Parts: sequence; structure tokens; C-alpha cells
Amino acid sequence: MVRNIARLRVHLRRARRKISALAHGLGPAGVWVFAVIIGAASAYGVIGFLMAIDAVAALSFGASEKTLISGAQALAPGRAWAAPVMGGLAVAVLLFLAKHFGWIDEPRNSGVADVIEARAVKSGRISLRSGIVSAIISAIALGSGASAGREGPAVHLGATIASILDRRFGFSAKDRRTLLGCGAAAAVSASFNAPVAGVLFALEVILGNYALSVFGPIAAASATAAIITRIHLGDFPAFVAPHYSAAGPIDVPLSAILGVICGFVATAFIIGADRTTRVVRGFAEKQGLPIYILPPLAGVIVGLIGVFRPEIFGVGYEAVTRSLAGAYSLKLLVLLLALKMVATIITVACRFGVGVFSPGLVIGVFAGAAYGGALALIFPDATASPAYYAMVGMGAASGAILGAPISTTLIAFELTGEYGITLSLMVAVAIATFITQSISRRTYFQLQLSRRGYDLSEGPQGVILQTIRVRDVMDKMPPGAPLEENASRLEAQQSLGEALARLEDLGEDGLPVVGMEDKTKIVGYLSRIKALASYNRALIESHVEHHR
Repeated sequence: MVRNIARLRVHLRRARRKISALAHGLGPAGVWVFAVIIGAASAYGVIGFLMAIDAVAALSFGASEKTLISGAQALAPGRAWAAPVMGGLAVAVLLFLAKHFGWIDEPRNSGVADVIEARAVKSGRISLRSGIVSAIISAIALGSGASAGREGPAVHLGATIASILDRRFGFSAKDRRTLLGCGAAAAVSASFNAPVAGVLFALEVILGNYALSVFGPIAAASATAAIITRIHLGDFPAFVAPHYSAAGPIDVPLSAILGVICGFVATAFIIGADRTTRVVRGFAEKQGLPIYILPPLAGVIVGLIGVFRPEIFGVGYEAVTRSLAGAYSLKLLVLLLALKMVATIITVACRFGVGVFSPGLVIGVFAGAAYGGALALIFPDATASPAYYAMVGMGAASGAILGAPISTTLIAFELTGEYGITLSLMVAVAIATFITQSISRRTYFQLQLSRRGYDLSEGPQGVILQTIRVRDVMDKMPPGAPLEENASRLEAQQSLGEALARLEDLGEDGLPVVGMEDKTKIVGYLSRIKALASYNRALIESHVEHHR
């Protein structure tokens, strides 16, 4: 038995070497081959993830994800309240176990921000264990009613699959980042049946560039995922766009006003989520409370809101369908808008859920439908129907929250299958994004990364200064005599930006570098010339990657 296992390992290593040699022999075509493989694997991963959400929803509410609201309405209030509470407890236990056994670095589930961090900081590498744990936790949270989205966990799962498939075959850091984008694009394509939007999401949000060399593989992965998903789940939009009266010239400027409204709504959500997260974290640390108490606490609050208005439970696509069909009054739409924002902010702040794209869609639909309903009262038969403005609001709010106006515009088209709102949607998304960026200065994902010590809002040049460490570029030296207590020094773990700033402040041409463990012993030396040369070289490599 032992010999057979050893032989199997030998054969697997040989197969891996052969595949690696083949991939390198194919050159750029090897990336395309792996892009298709990643697209297929991500599609099946997302299908399994969606099935897991449905299984938990059936256990919690006796319904699938698509009919979760109807299932909650059919339950006794106490039973409906208990579902997210029990889900929060399950999430807390899984977070505790995953942190205890070292499967995750921090007790939280992962999403789009983690994929962006992996691209910018970790050369496209994501841990398999963290990816699996996050997918399981997210399926439990969403199936039990957490007010969050499934796109974040799905994108992280797709990126994890890409990282696992490419890491053993010797791809360069640039190719690994491209394949990471392939996994993200495939996940969006499979999750929303939106292959075009999947490509643009990966380019716009994950990679942050539209280089020709990355477009092809990402398009191949997204198309592969869409084909496989349609074979198994069918080809239909997520929402059925209802009939609405023909839009006239007046509806474009009116949609611009809706863009202003959605911009302020998105800004309120982003700032509210960021500040609530900081307050909750600070309160837990100050009181000495374990972080694992937060998901059950979120479950209690979300459950209380959901008993009153079950439309806030889960991803919320059933509420979108009802809104498009005109099932809610103007007053109820405004109330649902406020409650959905509160429930989602609590969910993400207390680590009960991670995705915000789906809540952004729901929030936008509520805002747009309410706006359209108000117009119908003021100008009867003079404007398009509330459903028209609901679809415009869907794209405007979600695009502003994610800071991804191009991909969310395409997602709004592909989710509804309705292209008659093109002009109004583009105007509203552009205005909403402008307002949100002008006030909050950063996207939702950038704010998440800023809490981890990364500021990616300044582009590639800022990322380079933050991610290259002194130990990566210094001239190494054997440990020598300890430095004098007051002598100037650099630390090996400092960023290149911190090192350059210190050299500038002190007016030095170079400084000795001390180690991480013993900050008195010299382990290297970094000159200003070498630091600047390393920065310039990294800038050139980044420029080539972003434009070829």
C-alpha cells in the first residue's frame, strides 16, 4: 500500500513536470490553455457553491435561494428569526476552528478585496484552505439569511481555483495575475450568466488594466464558464424585465437626477459600512470580546429586521423581481431601501457576510422604483414606468458602490436582458460614480484594503512603494557588530516607500538595515541609488504589464 502511494506520487510529479514543460513550450498559448481549464473548473465550483446555498436555504427556510423571501413569510416569526441566528452561530464556530487550525490568517470570510490584495501584494497566490473555508462559511451565511451578496465569495472561489491550478506549473508572476483574473471572470460569468460583464469585471476591478495580452485569456475563461453554466442551469437572465412604457427624451435627464440620488445612497452605504466596521472592531477590542461573537450578534439583528420585512434576507433577488413587477408601494420601497442598507451594513461589519454587489443591486432597485413611483404621481403618463427607473437604479447604485461603472453597466444589461435602458443607464451610472468618488474618495474594496494597511487608490506606483520591502532590494550582509543605540537604521520589513522617505528626511545616501527579530544587528545595507533603481525597474515592469 505504501509503495503504491509512493509510486502514485512519483507519477503525479512526472505528470506535473510534463504539463509544466508543455505549458512553457506553448508560450503565451499555454496561458490560454490554462485559462480554459480554469474557466471550466471555476464554473463547476460556482455551481457547487450555488447548490450549497440552496441546500442551507432549504434547511433554514424550506425554500431555495430564489424563493427565500416566500419561504420566510410562510414560517412562524420565531422560526424565521432563528434561521440567521443559527447561521451566525455556525459561522462563528467555523471561523474559530479555521483560525485555530491555521487555515485562515484572520477570523473572517474572504471576498473580492482579498483577490485584489492577492493580485497586488501576493503575486496572484491564494491559499486553498482559506478559499474552501470562505466558500463554506459564505454558503451557510447566505442560505441562513445573511444580508449579503454571493458574488464576492464566488469571485474568491474562482480565484482560489485559478491559484491552485497555476501555482504548480512555474508560471511567471504576471501570468499568475492574469490567470487569477481568469478565475474571477469565470466566477462572475457563471454566477450571473453574464460572460461579457465577467470579462470587464476582472479587467476593471481585479487587474485594474485592459492590456491586450490579458484580454484574450480572460475572455476565454469567461466564455467557457458561461457555456458550462448554461448547459447545466439553462440560459436565461437573473431577472425578467417587465414591460414598461417607451422611454422618451425626458427620461434621460430624469435618469441623471436618479444618478445623483443613487450616488448619495451609495456613498451613505460605503461610509456607513466602513465606519460601522471600525466601531464594531474597536468596541470588541476595547471590551475584550472574542471576534467570534460578532456573526451571531449580526444574526440576531438581521433576524429581527427580517421578521418584520423578510425582503432583507439573503441575496434579495426575489425582492428585485417583485419590485420590477410593481408589487411594492412607494412608502414601502423607501422603507425597504433603508432596512436593506442597515441589514447589509450590520452583516458585513460583524463578519456574517462579505459580498456587496447583490445588495447594491437590490438597494438600487428599491431607490429607482421609489423614484419612478414618485415621478408617476407627479407626472402621470409623462415618463417611463417605475420598472424602467428600477433597472436604471440597479446599475447606478451597484456601480457606484463597487467603483466599477463599466462592468456593472454590462451586468445590469445581462441580468435583465433589457438593452432599452442603455442611454439612461450610462448617464446615471456615470453621475452616481462621480458623486461617490468625490465624497468617499475610495471604492468599497479600497476602503477594505486600507484597513489592512494597503492604499491602492494611487495606482501602480503607490502599490509598488507599499509592497516592495527593504529586504527585497538591500545588499545583504552577514550579521555584524550591533549598532549603536542612537544610530540611524532601516528595518528589513519596512516598505520601499518608508525607506525612501526616511533617507530623504535624514539626508542620507544610504543606511544599514537591521533584522526583524534583532533590531540591533546589521543584516544589510540599502543605498538611495539602489532604492530608486529598484523602484524605477518595478515601474517599467508594471507599465509593460498594464499596456501590452
